[in-house]
Formats: sequence, structure tokens, C-alpha cells
Amino acid sequence: RISGQSSVMMLDGWTWEDATLKHPSALNLNWPNMRFNFRKDAKKKEKDQRDEYNKAVREIDRLVRDVQAYHQRRTVRERKAEQKQQSDLRLESMIPFIIHKEPIHVRANDIRQIEAVVKWANKYDFNIVIVGARDAWRNPELLVKHNIPVILLSVQTTPRRRYEPIHTPYKVPAMLHEAGVRFCISTDPGYPFDGHVRTLPNEAMRAAAWGLPKSEAIRAITLSAAEILGIDERVGSLEPGKDATFFIADAHPLIQTTNPMKAYIQGREVDLTDRQKNLWEKYKEKYRRLGRLNQ
Repeated sequence: RISGQSSVMMLDGWTWEDATLKHPSALNLNWPNMRFNFRKDAKKKEKDQRDEYNKAVREIDRLVRDVQAYHQRRTVRERKAEQKQQSDLRLESMIPFIIHKEPIHVRANDIRQIEAVVKWANKYDFNIVIVGARDAWRNPELLVKHNIPVILLSVQTTPRRRYEPIHTPYKVPAMLHEAGVRFCISTDPGYPFDGHVRTLPNEAMRAAAWGLPKSEAIRAITLSAAEILGIDERVGSLEPGKDATFFIADAHPLIQTTNPMKAYIQGREVDLTDRQKNLWEKYKEKYRRLGRLNQ
């Protein structure tokens, strides 16, 4: 259920230490599935499905208690060396999130998952961020009440339920904005979706086309994301005292034909050359030599 810790990385650096902006930024937890199959031909009975979910939640609770007990034992001074709590790197790595309330990113999409996660977080007074949040628009008041931010994944997708209008995912950012939910827009991480990060501007474009103000669409992939990740003191907007991390384009960022001309990370210009540009230059030179180009 716990898939590890997250880091905020810069896309430039000689080593991973150079490229790291913040580590750790969050603990990642995948909430158990709550979409039960009630059909007669289901592989598992309804009771078995519910028991499986309850067992998964109990395992998460047990892990939380283990971390709390481990931290308590580690902070107690024992007179004898053999009574001292032995080091456990797995539990040790979770102390900042369980004890010191650093952010926990919980992957939850269905409304029942979201409501269960909020109830669980309140039980332990955890600092959580909902990741995915496909159904967040169904109960935004709950998120506003408990001041829980959302990392919304995949605006450009299809509805999960057959009876929902096809444009429902496109309107979710606008609905969350109107309700006062703190959110940012991202793409679905992990294999095989890693390459989809290049379509992040398109996700914001789609949200802007379906009711989200353009300024908020830009904010959803810049400053709002930085605030939720806890790095807004350094990046996310152009302000005195922050890192000079920005790009220069030939048009508005939310226009699909926009081309980035220059990019800077902490004031260092980034080389935007790629394989496609190299091939373009290569074959342009070929046809120039053949006299088929005027330039």
C-alpha cells in the first residue's frame, strides 16, 4: 500500500543531488479499492470483497501504530544496551510523516475512497493530499471543510461511469475552483504514462476551455502545484527572492502551437536541443546542399 517517498526534482543537474529541489516531499499511500462487484457472476462474493478491503485498512492502521510505538521506544533512554530499540529503516523512514505530520499523498479516485481517506486522516490528524481525485467534484465541501488539497490527474480522459456526460472530467477543475478547493493539475505518473507529462499544458488548456479561468489554469500547473508540494518559497511564480526558474515562449502557454524559445532553471539556461531538432537540422542541411532550399 505504501509505494515509497516522493522527491521534487529539477530537470537539470550533473548528479541526483544537484537535481534535487526537495527530499522527501511526501509519503505515497495507495488507498484500497472500494469498487465492489455486486454481480451474480462476480469472482468474489460481496462479503469477501468487503473483508478484503477491511483487512487492507487494518494493515495500514497497524503500520501507523508500529511507527508510533517504534518512535516512542527510540526516544526512551534505556539503562541497558540490550534493551535499546533496534533500528528499523522501514519504520524510521516513515517517522517524518506519521509523527511530525509531513505530507502524505494518498491515491484515491472514487468518492467513497476520498471520504474514507478524509475520515482516516482526521483519526490520526495527518497532513494529507488527495492524488487522483476523479470524484472530488461530488463532495468538494468535505475537502474545503478539512482544508485538504488535491492533485488532479488526467483532465483529458473519459468518465468512469457510463451515465456521466463525456465532458465531465473536463469540467472538474472549474467545479473545484468554484467550490474553493485547493488543487493543481498533473498527469498520471508511472509506467506506461510517464511520457504523458509533455501534455501537461494541454490538460490546463482543456480545463480552461470548460470553465476554469485562464489565470487559474496557468496557476494550476505552476504556483498551486508548488504550494501543494511545499516549494512555493522557491518556485511557482516570478517574485523577488525566488529561484529564476522560468521559460520564454513565442505565444501564450495555453496555446497548443506555442514553442518554448528559452528555459532557465535557477538562472542557468537549459539546452532545449533534442533528437527531433537535430534531425530537422540534419535534413534541412541536406536539401540546402541539393539546392532545394532558399536558405
